[in-house]
Amino acid sequence: MARPLSIAIVGAGMGGLATAAALRRVGIDVTVYEQATQFARIGAGIQIGCNAMKVLRTLGLEARLRAQSFYPRSWNNRDWRTGEVRFDMIFGESAEQKFGAPYLLAHRGDLHAALAGAVPDACIKLSHRLIGLEESGEGVRLVFANGATAVAHAVIGADGVHSVVRDILFGVSAVNFTGRIAYRTTYPAALLGGERIDDCTKWWGEDRHIVIYYVKPDRSEIYLVTSPPEPDFRIESWSAKGDVRELRKAFADFHRQVEQVLAACPDVHKWAIVDRNSLKRWTDRNITLLGDACHPMTPYMAQGAAMAIEDAAVLSRCLDGVEREGVANAFRRFEATRKARTARIQATSRANTWLSGKTDADWVYGYDAWTVPLAA
Repeated sequence: MARPLSIAIVGAGMGGLATAAALRRVGIDVTVYEQATQFARIGAGIQIGCNAMKVLRTLGLEARLRAQSFYPRSWNNRDWRTGEVRFDMIFGESAEQKFGAPYLLAHRGDLHAALAGAVPDACIKLSHRLIGLEESGEGVRLVFANGATAVAHAVIGADGVHSVVRDILFGVSAVNFTGRIAYRTTYPAALLGGERIDDCTKWWGEDRHIVIYYVKPDRSEIYLVTSPPEPDFRIESWSAKGDVRELRKAFADFHRQVEQVLAACPDVHKWAIVDRNSLKRWTDRNITLLGDACHPMTPYMAQGAAMAIEDAAVLSRCLDGVEREGVANAFRRFEATRKARTARIQATSRANTWLSGKTDADWVYGYDAWTVPLAA
């Protein structure tokens, strides 16, 4: 009996963990290497689109996510000043019937913890920062900053917009600072003092926006994220602190609901929004990239993690039943299956007009990574 395929995944973010869970479903041995020393619950929200939920359902996470997340009636797009509705993208039960899965609003930490729970602890190695990769007769050798090494039949770089795997394979490429920043935080809704907010609203300003939504089923926690211009700010850390007074100033004339949410906001993180062009190719022999490592997304469609989660499902289908000799071909097939969709989402997100007026959203939310035809 040939020993099962062994695959090393670099990065234990949403894409890396979803991929580990999906590959284990088809009998592949996986080890996930993560540079962080522990998983932290950063104060951030995440929208789990119907397309991502279809993948998460098959990974066995639907009940847990429904229990922990907020089920919004819609994603409402409103004018920054008047509050006039520009487009109300209805979710809830009608969208669940139409697209085959719910649309949920979650705390990022809750989604990450659910994905981590779908992968045995023994498969995840923390404090492993990749510094080298080399292909040899025995497989791909990984070298880590802590002195450890490992060998696997194949490697998947799920290590995000600053991917080390990508840099090793294809050289270091420039990251484009968009000149915009995201202020973001979650905080207890009790701080609003009984004021009600909409389920989920994107307030569209002339040169900036703010998105506000609940992340808990009982409306006990809210999240906000913004995009005001600040061309000189270049820090991309998820944990850098921002000045909440500056944030309030940036949205000073916005609708009263925005004013209330910002007035109650105790503190905030601040992060530069970056963009990169997608790569011409994602794979090199028995190494491939997925998610933000090869097709990074601006956050304006709330589809970045969803694309990595879709990648995980498609990649597991391409590798299902494949022997070691077939891996390079399976990786090319994965790339060919996913490229057009991720490029379209990337371009649509970059434009930052998604749902700002009447929008056909079916092509985004109706996609099913488990049934979409694989490239030849």
